[in-house]
Amino acid sequence: MQIQWVGYRVKGFLSAADRGLYWDMICTNAAERLKVLRFWERHGLLATQEAFGVSRRTLFAWRAKLRAGAGKPHHLAPGSTRPLHLRRRQWPVALIAHIRQLRSAHANLGKEKLAPFVRRFCQQQGLAVPSTRTIGRLIADAPDKMRRVPQRVSRFHQGRVVRRSREHKPKGYRPEQPGDCLAWDSIERRLHGQRRYLMTSTDLASRFGFALAVPRLSSTYAELAWRIQQQLFPVPTRRALSDNGHEFDKHFHQALKAQHITHWHTFPRTPKMNAHCERFNRTVQEEFLDYQEELLFADIAGFNARLFDWLGWYNLERPHHSLALRTPIDVISDFVHQPCRMYWPSTDP
Repeated sequence: MQIQWVGYRVKGFLSAADRGLYWDMICTNAAERLKVLRFWERHGLLATQEAFGVSRRTLFAWRAKLRAGAGKPHHLAPGSTRPLHLRRRQWPVALIAHIRQLRSAHANLGKEKLAPFVRRFCQQQGLAVPSTRTIGRLIADAPDKMRRVPQRVSRFHQGRVVRRSREHKPKGYRPEQPGDCLAWDSIERRLHGQRRYLMTSTDLASRFGFALAVPRLSSTYAELAWRIQQQLFPVPTRRALSDNGHEFDKHFHQALKAQHITHWHTFPRTPKMNAHCERFNRTVQEEFLDYQEELLFADIAGFNARLFDWLGWYNLERPHHSLALRTPIDVISDFVHQPCRMYWPSTDP
C-alpha cells in the first residue's frame, strides 16, 4: 500500500498549512505585551509605567488591538516597519541600456562578470560607477530580468511548439437557457485487450444527452460526434465545455472556431468543473452500456443503433430529478415555444 502525506500533489497546501499554524502561534513580543496588559489590569497605570517603562498611549493602543482581535493574543504581534514611501534607484538610461546590451551579447552574463565592463563604460562616459550589488538590483528591476532565452528547435524539426491559451469556465457560471453551454467528455471501456470509447455530451440547462461509440479517441471522431450532435440538438449552441484531453483539440476545436462557438476548458485534474457530463456518463453506463458492452466490441454500428434508440427515450420520455421530473425536450419546448420536427426532439403531435 502506498502512503502519501496529507495534501499530496495539492499545489500550495504545505505553505497554507504552515501559515495557518503560524497564525495561531504567539510570538515572544505578543506574549510580553499580553503580560504587560494583564499587569495593568491588576495593578493600575502608574505601577505598570514604573515596572515596564511603557507610555499610557502605548498601553491603550495595545488594548485596542487586543479587543479588535476578539481577545486573541497573536494580534498583539508587532506589525511591519516597512516605510510607505521607498527610495527608488535613479540611474542613467544609457547605463541600463548598456547592461542590457552586454547580457544580450554575452548570454546572460552575471553581475560580477559585468562589473569590469560597466566600470569601463562609466569611466568613458563620465558617469557614477555602480557597485556589483547595484548592477544585480538593476537587472532584477527589469520586467524581463534582461534575460534572453534561446530559440530551441525540436528533434522533429518543427520549431518551438507554441501552446495556445485556453479559456476556462468562469467561476459560479450558471446557464440561462438551453444551448448556453454543452459539456463534453469521453468514456473508455476495455475487454480482452481491446478498447472502445464513447463521446458523450449534455446540455447544462436542459440535460439533453448525446453519446456516440467510436473505435479510437481522436479529435477527428470528436468532431464527427459534434456534427451529429448539432444535427439532433434543436437550439443553437453558444459555448462548449471539455477537459484538456487531446480528443478535444485540433479538429474538434477548429469545428467550434469555424462556427464562432466559445470553447471552455476545465482545469487539470478538476472533473468537478464538468460535473453535469460526469453525472450523465454514470447514467449512460448504469442504464445502457453495462448491458450492451459485448455488442460494443463486436459490432460498433449495431451498438450505436441501440444507443440512439435509448437516447431518444432518454431525451423524450425519461423523467429527470434535476428537471423536477420533466424531460429535456419539455424544457427545450418551453424555451422555443414552437413545434420541433427534428428526429429525436420531434414535438409535432
